[in-house]
Amino acid sequence: MRMRQSISQFETAFEQETSLERRRREQLRRRAANRSRARRIERTEHSGTVRFSVLALCLTVTVIVVAVAMFEALSILIS
Repeated sequence: MRMRQSISQFETAFEQETSLERRRREQLRRRAANRSRARRIERTEHSGTVRFSVLALCLTVTVIVVAVAMFEALSILIS
């Protein structure tokens, strides 16, 4: 009787430990997925900021070059 109770307690403890371990693994998996998602979002936002800055710089340079070229052409035509 005592042996059966001991084995039953051992089995119960083993099942509880197994379910705890399963929950821990799932929690770790979710945390890793969340960290990965956060890093991907951060990289995307950073590259988007860099791309926007380069685009704004290119547009500004283009506007300056076109304005200078127009005034030069106008100056040549008037002279």
